[in-house]
Amino acid sequence: MNAESGRAHDWLAQAEDDYRWGADSHQQGHFAQTCFICQQVAEKALKALGFLRGFESIRSHSVVRIAKALSVNDEVLNAGRRLDQYYITARYPDALPSGAPFEVFTEEQSKEALVFAQGVLNRVREFLTDERPGDPG
Repeated sequence: MNAESGRAHDWLAQAEDDYRWGADSHQQGHFAQTCFICQQVAEKALKALGFLRGFESIRSHSVVRIAKALSVNDEVLNAGRRLDQYYITARYPDALPSGAPFEVFTEEQSKEALVFAQGVLNRVREFLTDERPGDPG
């Protein structure tokens, strides 16, 4: 096991904590922020899987790109396609035709982002359970 595969748990734990942050942000009406955080949840969860599989570094911030490199299922790819749209647009006013992100993003988008992020987390947890190296005993 390389040093990075030992950090897989840390990446997943951070993704899970970020998910809780996103859910809290959603409850407070911060929909653009929730969308961005959910993209981060999926990215970090997939990085956990990558490190478990022996990747020494993962330089992309695209959920889709990381998911393709890891050959994960279509469910995760579809979630990534939606969540990657929030990486920049949910944060920067100049990524939108007009308006600040907090004025444009909706509760429905935020709810959907939470569902997608939870789905990626669940799938990565399954992968981690299936692929976890055995204890050296």
